[in-house]
Amino acid sequence: MTKGKQSGEIRVGIGGWTFEPWRGGMFFPAKHPKTRELEYASRQVTTIEINGTYYSTQKPATFRKWHDETPEDFVFSVKANRFTTNRKILADAKPSIDMFLKSGLSELKHKLGPILWQFAPTKKFDAADFEGFLHLLPKTLDGITLRHALEVRHESFAVPEFAALAHKHGAAIVYAHHETYPEMADVTAGFVYARLQQTAAKVETGYTTAEIKKWAARANEWAEGKSPAGLPTAGKAAKPAKTDVFVYFISGAKERNPAAAKALLKELAK
Repeated sequence: MTKGKQSGEIRVGIGGWTFEPWRGGMFFPAKHPKTRELEYASRQVTTIEINGTYYSTQKPATFRKWHDETPEDFVFSVKANRFTTNRKILADAKPSIDMFLKSGLSELKHKLGPILWQFAPTKKFDAADFEGFLHLLPKTLDGITLRHALEVRHESFAVPEFAALAHKHGAAIVYAHHETYPEMADVTAGFVYARLQQTAAKVETGYTTAEIKKWAARANEWAEGKSPAGLPTAGKAAKPAKTDVFVYFISGAKERNPAAAKALLKELAK
């Protein structure tokens, strides 16, 4: 994590912590116990996006265990269960949203970072229905302030109306560095959520040194409340003076993602 007087916090991480190619020296030390992989990973990066919650409902004891195994200043982002977003009518999602939020997220306490609401690439923008969904997202959970990030992956969302809607409800639009998903670098909340998904297997750090430097500069600009040059936006939503930033190396050449995250953290520390 990096932080300046005139900027928000910048956290960099990966998706999950259980991936076979990371074992045996690629990321985890050789013969490192599988039961201690989260303990190790959370001390190499400053945030981790939990993806298992997307596929199945976790128990409070599991969230409590994750809290206890990580450093005091560590933060998780949590991907919402797929049943909350993979539906025809989003405005009808309240039961599944409530079930997900009450599954034990608050056991992460101050380590609960943004909640990622990921929508299918086939889901098109319907302003009325999407606003109905946003009305269902609570501001707090058991006294913890919630931060909501919206990962939309259909080109119909790349319009000013969507950016304005996200800003109205204080939700962040996920910036996706992806080959086909729409790129929207609009800052619509008090934090930025970036998912960098183009790590290359042939590059030891996933992204080249020049690219890492560029993403470090962009992260710093976001943290200072600025809009990085060269990144497309959907609208002209207002920006806060300083912004917390979450950058995740996700997908792509997944075996390279930990090295990419560590390289970016090293660059940010300079």
